[in-house]
Amino acid sequence: MRAFMFPGQGSQFKGMGKELFDGSAMFGPLESRIDCIAGFSIREMCLEGDEQTLSRTEVTQPCLYLVNALHHERLAAAGATPHWLAGHSLGEYNALQAAGVFDLLNGLRMVVRRGEIMAGMRTGGMAAVIGLAVDAIRETLVRHGLDELDIANLNTPEQTVIAGPTGDIEKAEAAMIGAGAAAFIRLPVGASFHSRAMAPAAEMFDDFLRGFSFRPLRKPVISNVTARPYPDKGDPETAIRPLLVQQLKSVVLWAPTIGYLKAKGVTEFVEAGPGSVLTRMVARIPALEQDGRAA
Repeated sequence: MRAFMFPGQGSQFKGMGKELFDGSAMFGPLESRIDCIAGFSIREMCLEGDEQTLSRTEVTQPCLYLVNALHHERLAAAGATPHWLAGHSLGEYNALQAAGVFDLLNGLRMVVRRGEIMAGMRTGGMAAVIGLAVDAIRETLVRHGLDELDIANLNTPEQTVIAGPTGDIEKAEAAMIGAGAAAFIRLPVGASFHSRAMAPAAEMFDDFLRGFSFRPLRKPVISNVTARPYPDKGDPETAIRPLLVQQLKSVVLWAPTIGYLKAKGVTEFVEAGPGSVLTRMVARIPALEQDGRAA
């Protein structure tokens, strides 16, 4: 079985999509509308923008969403079809678009607004803790009184991202290294994404998403919030919008997502986007047993 997986923020680089823009049957006819929605030329930003600008959340998200979609278009044109779809944070929008929940342009509208709202949350920071199990990270946070920090990403069994107030992130470095972490890497972001600090952003995004309708899933998509498939019965609006809103302030359950897919028999994971960040993660994530634990 095959899964397509779409990367999120952090996978962007100058020049991404270079081999895709001109060869896309989808992009050319829509380019002017795409740029109108984004507020800038996505092609020019991806190919010629400086790294600092391209790394800004409100710029990264629409650029990466579009390049991910072009990667998916190329895979589909080559006859590759997935049994499952998943995306890391922003990439989940590509997974839902590939599953037919909304079209490319409406997905872009959502992503543009999501990036703007997230970029406006200018407090806190994030750091990756390497080589320390998540239970040990939680125990260390409690032991050192760092209760304002949240687990933001479960990327692999050896890589967990924490988020919260900048001062607490600074204090956490010595605490995590003292607890046995192999490394503590502060991430170049301007806020504490996927944490309780994003609750106001989630509320604003909820209001915005109420202006969209959602279609039934044509393929199963794994939610970052639950690490399980989006519900495929009932009203798509009720099933999809709340999870997209919750995703902004919830931990990204990437390792459990891949563990679930492996347990379901997926053996081929195709990264539909620039780079190979997710592919490298997949190799480090074991299948889940029936009780939900790592095998």
